[in-house]
Order: sequence, then structure tokens, then C-alpha cells
Amino acid sequence: MPKKAKPTGNGKEEGSVPCKQVKIEAAGGPSSILNFESPSDLFESLISPIKTETFFREFWEKKPLLIQRDDPAVATYYRSLFRLSDLKSLCSRGMYYGRDINVCRCVNGKKKVLNKDGKVHFLQLRKDFDQKRATIQFHQPQRFKDELWRIQEKLECYFGSLVGSNVYITPAGSQGLPPHYDDVEVFILQLEGEKHWCLYHPTVPLAREYSVEAEDRIGRPTHEFTLKPGDFLYFPRGTIHQADTPPGLAHSTHVTISTYQNNSWGDFLLDTMSGLVFDTAKEDLEFRAGIPRQLLLQVEATAVATRLSGFLRTLADRLEGTKELLSADMKKDFVMNRLPPYHMGDGSEFSTPGGQLPRLDSTVRLQFKDHTILTVGLHQDQSDETQEKMIYIYHSLKNRRETHMMGNEETESHGLRFPLSHMDALKQIWGHPAVSVKNLKLPTDEEKENLVLSLWTECLIQVV
Repeated sequence: MPKKAKPTGNGKEEGSVPCKQVKIEAAGGPSSILNFESPSDLFESLISPIKTETFFREFWEKKPLLIQRDDPAVATYYRSLFRLSDLKSLCSRGMYYGRDINVCRCVNGKKKVLNKDGKVHFLQLRKDFDQKRATIQFHQPQRFKDELWRIQEKLECYFGSLVGSNVYITPAGSQGLPPHYDDVEVFILQLEGEKHWCLYHPTVPLAREYSVEAEDRIGRPTHEFTLKPGDFLYFPRGTIHQADTPPGLAHSTHVTISTYQNNSWGDFLLDTMSGLVFDTAKEDLEFRAGIPRQLLLQVEATAVATRLSGFLRTLADRLEGTKELLSADMKKDFVMNRLPPYHMGDGSEFSTPGGQLPRLDSTVRLQFKDHTILTVGLHQDQSDETQEKMIYIYHSLKNRRETHMMGNEETESHGLRFPLSHMDALKQIWGHPAVSVKNLKLPTDEEKENLVLSLWTECLIQVV
């Protein structure tokens, strides 16, 4: 079990970092449950009573936030998100070890995986849970649980980043995972039972990869507490943590919602730098000059470091006046792999255009803006192998919920491509609540009609 923090005279843990702990009395009514009116409303209700500005100023990427709620309505709502009893019906739908479910236990500070081969059978799963005191880890439950889909889809709109989740179900007196840190921002909702947590100083703040840490390296916990149904916990990537279900009590179920994997300034620089170099090389002869002979055969590159730093200064100067950056992968990857909009029914409103066909005398407005990305990229002409800048519009309206965050599942992009000359017209549509087709900044009426018809066919605009 985790090593306990040593309390000091003032009741705080020795050497602890400030950790906001909020206790909320029962408020009752719908205001105590999540608000889905908008992405920002959803997030604010998730961290209530902490204000969004306070959260991002004091906690985001800095330190943990613990919110302990004494509200039966919130606890009941959280329990509805996922229960141990849900596993029986889910297993009947065809779950597989490794892909959908992991069975594991922390033994002597190490993770022991107890997966079988192939398909998961509920009776065997329950046997391992009861007799081996194993933790059941259910991957990406938003694929099957509608309310988690609803929450995570709104959070993806809010953060502009993929949002995944895992459910952990641990029997009494057991621990599933050894001390470790993650490469994601973590939000934990306690759904069933109680979970005892220990958090430790990061060895790698804002870590870029997952890593297990040995118990003798992490020192004493900076924070120690027990989560109960309805409680909320946030901690930044890199925070070392471990958790166990107290003995003698019922099992614990919590959902870990995570975001901001590979979403740093470093990642963004890597994504946009290639496009910036491409543009600069078109205009700067020095960038097109050949590298010294045998440079690629040299062991050390010290001799060219000064030359490279000069190129970087040129790029920095050019960047100051750049309005549009070429995104190589990040924007496209996000929109290709995110959740489709939450909906009831068959979702036909996202695959079949509806309403009036747009004409030159129509007024149109953009819809599903939170699920659409407009970016500039390079297009390779197959006939003469030349590259030119084009506008790409990607959207997630036709994405498949069933493959969300599953990694090895094949995904495809949905969207449109336009000449760079259409940028001003597209900015009009993106930047105004409604716009008259005949007032679009394009030279001909035919181009104006073709543009709005293309967007309407993809269900991205409607006539108002």
C-alpha cells in the first residue's frame, strides 16, 4: 500500500505543495449536475465551484485540485456514468483482452497483467476480480456509454485536443497499478465506492511520456486523501501517483478523463516548422543552397551549428509577420480522430444535407463550427509533381464513435479543398453569424455559388 505522508503540527502534510481542497455541501437541483449548454459551461460545471479563470491561473499544468462533494445528486449522476454491473452487458457485445479490457494487479511495486487470450467472458472476468483481487481497466468507455460520449465530445471542443478515458474498477484491499506518471492532463471522477490516493512531486514536470517510478525514489506523498462518489480530482501530466481501494469496503470505480497528449509548444513548433521552411526556401537563395560535401557522413555537426543558428534567426524574423502557418499534421490528426457531435438517433443530420439548397440570393450560416477546422496545407499535383498551397477544411461530423482513441483503428479524413484565393470568402463565413452569398469576396457569382454548395453538401452550412 502507498507510504503515508507525515502530518505536521498544523495538519498539513510535510513538504506538501499547495493543493486546493474544496468541500461542497449538498446543493440539490439540476445546477449541481453538469451543464451541456456549451463547451465552456460543461467545463465550468465539471470543476464547480472553482471558476474557470482560477483553474487555469492557479492549477492547470501547475498543481493538483481536489474537490470533495457531499452532494447525493452529483454522486448519483456520477454512478450512472459507469458501474461494475455494466460489464456483463458490455462483455456480451464482444470485448477483447488488450484492446478493450486489461486485468492487472500491483504486486511488489510492479504491474502484473492477468489478461487471458481473445474474447472476454464476464464470468471469468468476475472470477479474476473476486478471487485474484484484480483491477479491471476498461478502455475508452465513451465508445459505448452515451453520457461519457456527451461529456468528452464537449471537452474536445473546449480544449481543442483529443480527450480519452479509462474506467478502473478495483476490489477492496487491492491496488491495480504501481506508482507512475502520465503524459496527459488527468481529470478523475469517483463513481462507486472509495479510492485512497497518494500524489508525489514530479521527477519530470509536464512529462512527455508514461513512466513507472520505483517506490524508493518518490519519497513521501505531497498529498493524501480518499475520494468518494461525486468527488473530483485534477493533476498535471508528470504528477507521480498511486491509488488503492481501502480494505473491508466495497469495490471502487473511477473514470480517468485525459487530454493534452503531445499538445505542447514543442509539438506545435515541430508541426509548423516544415511549412515555414518550405515558404522561406521559395524566396531565400541561402535556404536553397546545397549543404557541404560529406556533411551527412560526419559524426559531429559542430561546424554547421553557427550556420543553422543563422537560418533559425531568419525563420524567426519571417515568423513575426506570418498570418497563416502551415500545419503539417496536428490539426488534421485532431479532427480525424476526435468524437463526432453527440446526438440521439442515427445521426443522419451529419451525413445528409438538409433544408433549402443555397443560391446566390441566400443568406447562410456556418454550423458545427466546433467540429470544423480550416487550415492551409500543401497539395501535391499528381500530373506535374508540383506543390501548391491550398485551403483544407476538415470536419468530424462523419467520424465513428466506435473507433475513438483506439489507436490502431483506421480513420479517414472528411472535408473539402479550395484554392488559396477563397480564403477571404471562407473567413467571412467563419467570422460572421450569417453572411449573404452574393456578398462573398469572390470574383464571380459562379464561384460564390459553388463554394456554398460544396459546404452545404458536407452539412457545414445551412440557409437562414
